[in-house]
Amino acid sequence: MTTSRETGSTGGGTAAGPRTLAEELRASPDDALAGLLRARPDLLNPVPGDLTQLATRAATRASVVRALDHLDRFALQVAEALAVAPDPCPYATLAALMTGDEPAGAEGAAIAAELPRAVAALRDQALVWGGEDRLRLVRTVRELLAPTTTRPSPTGLGPGVAEITAGMSPGRLQGIIATAGLPATHDPVTAVTALTELFEDRRRMAALLADAPEEATTVLGRLLWGPPHGTVTAEPASHLRWLLDRGLLLPTGPGSVVLPREVALHLRAGRAHRAPEPLAPELAPVTAHEPRTVDATAAGQAFMALATVEDLLREWESAGPLVLRAGGLSVRDLKRAATVLETTEAAAAFWVELAYAAGLLASDGDVDERYAPTPAYDEWLLLPAERRWTALATAWLTATRTPGLAGGKDAKGRTLAVLGPDLDRGPAPEVRRRVLDLLAELPAGSSVPADALLERLRWERPPRSAADDLRTRLATWTLAEAEQLGVTSQGALSAHGRALPADPEAAAAALAPLLPEPLDHILLQADLTAVAPGPLRRPLAQLLGVLADVESKGGATVYRFTPESVRRALDAGRTAADLHAFLTEHSRTPVPQPLAYLVDDVARRHGRLRVGAASSYVRCDDEALLAEILADRRSAPLRLRRLASTVLAAQAAPDTLLEVLRAMGYAPAAESAEGDVVVARADAHRTPPRTAPAPVPEGPPVPDATLLGAAVRAIRAGDMASTAQRKPVADPAPTSGGLPRTSSADTLATMQAAVMTGAAVWIGYVNAEGAASQRVIAPIRVEGGFVTAYDHTADEVRTYPLHRITGVAELADDLA
Repeated sequence: MTTSRETGSTGGGTAAGPRTLAEELRASPDDALAGLLRARPDLLNPVPGDLTQLATRAATRASVVRALDHLDRFALQVAEALAVAPDPCPYATLAALMTGDEPAGAEGAAIAAELPRAVAALRDQALVWGGEDRLRLVRTVRELLAPTTTRPSPTGLGPGVAEITAGMSPGRLQGIIATAGLPATHDPVTAVTALTELFEDRRRMAALLADAPEEATTVLGRLLWGPPHGTVTAEPASHLRWLLDRGLLLPTGPGSVVLPREVALHLRAGRAHRAPEPLAPELAPVTAHEPRTVDATAAGQAFMALATVEDLLREWESAGPLVLRAGGLSVRDLKRAATVLETTEAAAAFWVELAYAAGLLASDGDVDERYAPTPAYDEWLLLPAERRWTALATAWLTATRTPGLAGGKDAKGRTLAVLGPDLDRGPAPEVRRRVLDLLAELPAGSSVPADALLERLRWERPPRSAADDLRTRLATWTLAEAEQLGVTSQGALSAHGRALPADPEAAAAALAPLLPEPLDHILLQADLTAVAPGPLRRPLAQLLGVLADVESKGGATVYRFTPESVRRALDAGRTAADLHAFLTEHSRTPVPQPLAYLVDDVARRHGRLRVGAASSYVRCDDEALLAEILADRRSAPLRLRRLASTVLAAQAAPDTLLEVLRAMGYAPAAESAEGDVVVARADAHRTPPRTAPAPVPEGPPVPDATLLGAAVRAIRAGDMASTAQRKPVADPAPTSGGLPRTSSADTLATMQAAVMTGAAVWIGYVNAEGAASQRVIAPIRVEGGFVTAYDHTADEVRTYPLHRITGVAELADDLA
């Protein structure tokens, strides 16, 4: 017996071609089946048992809709033309529908050149089957795209005469026949056929319409390209009556009429579409930029992207925002984030979602759940700048999170929140990659208008409707986000952006030389400010961020020293000597006297007041200072009372007491139970270990070559088992569900004979769960109540208990 997957089936069509889609798939080579499963991965879940199951699943409505969504505009137009064509449709008829009666010219040549590709695309997706002279559209596709009496086809055509007149009275039909000048007939079928032939005859139709009133011609022109439906009154105008009497408009209900498909095709000169689009729109006009300028500008923006994410997470590591009860970030907290980052709320939403997608931000899971950096953030900070950028850019490229949706409404009218549960959109990664791929087709440093790019994307994947054009919105957001992230600049793809989709390591290598070198110095000014003329090394930037407040950002960052910022550094455990040494070491200018005095003055007062937990108390050796605090009206909420000459008790928590005293202008220090000064620095908060959110795909993932090969082998083997011819069994037992039935003795004898002859047999098998199946096996060994055999259905050696085999039959001689 041959085990070839190409000849393992006895099914097949006739000399005129396959009779069913299953027969066409059965005759297809393995690589064609693999291509179908790759193009429509939803057909693989679960793996079909045979080719009949595969064909049935390929014709289900949900799968067909998904397949249609993946066609380009011209392939979809060809499918729409087939839906209004006769079934089956010769290739020449389809070509005439696409080109019209006069296919000459550049457009006709382009359609003729691209039509075979479009038909092949439909055939590869199992939406069309049959020979060139008998093209058949899968029935489900026809149901979706063909016109009805209440719904036009996407081409704008209405139903045909036969469908419209199906419920028409014979008398009304005979009246139309007579008025149209056709021979009278008492057979409705003959009448419909005669009317259809009239409308399809170009010469006779031209003669009929030559006598039409001008107003009637105007009405036909309005309905010509759709929608073909209209309304009439109980007493229609004379020009409408002229059309109705001749069947050029046919009634579909009380007061409603439709233009028959055959009439519309005549008026359209045989064309199914007003504007066939065989070729993808060009990406033009192309604007050239200097590639080095594009790369440098994009690198600068990439560096700003890193700084922006760091600023956001540094802000949230000590006081992250609360998580909404329904999940996500509140509008108020998003506005605060935008203020911190000095950007718009839309841009802030992008940075927040990007940090979340990269696994740098998550909720901490506490009772009062807040957003905070993850431990992965600390690891990310240790990476070189170019590696940190590729981590963000790769997360952006693959994430299904869509921050552009934030602020909009869901299907129930609820506002979509940043970091909320409803921002995943499956097509987002594919759209982002396609946008970058299209930009990569342009010369280095070149850009095209966004409208040209969007039009190309709409041709490649036409939207179902203008109101539901998600892919266009995703592409628009992608262009903006790529600029913010430094993947593009001035609409042109940078060198590191060009390498990003295929090789992030190469992107990092291309970006590294373009990033500014971190500095180890600052410039101190006499006005209590410091200027960082560029990016600072991390230890310097971290300590300076504690010691001073950022006043302005840009090419150079300006920091301002204040009593509060100096106290913050002292609270963090630094001494006045440490701060003086730090400023002297890292400043290229002498330390200004006002700054030195500020550090010494704050340090001298720091810790004179000590706060501890009794409910809380204030202790100070300066009795006059305690009296001053006690007399101050601003201390009233603390409910202070003197316990001793040097101690005040408060009815407030220690942290509240510290906060109020600092607001009053004092510089207290926290005190431990042992009387030691406690460093009152709030530790940076981190979540427990968190993984980055997994993308939510639009559909099943595209299978790899290994899975495709295994699936094709399994389907072929299952098809062979279900279609193989069997030898008749003498006095067979009654069958159930198509499974062979033989006695235990006959089953054992047949198995032993097959072992000696090496023949394959057909068996029925019921597994431990009670599921029945049929298989083709080649027995190798029979012993101990088990048969070991090569299972052609599973394409592997398996062992089966004999008591679970319902029966056995030999295969026909030409297959054994």
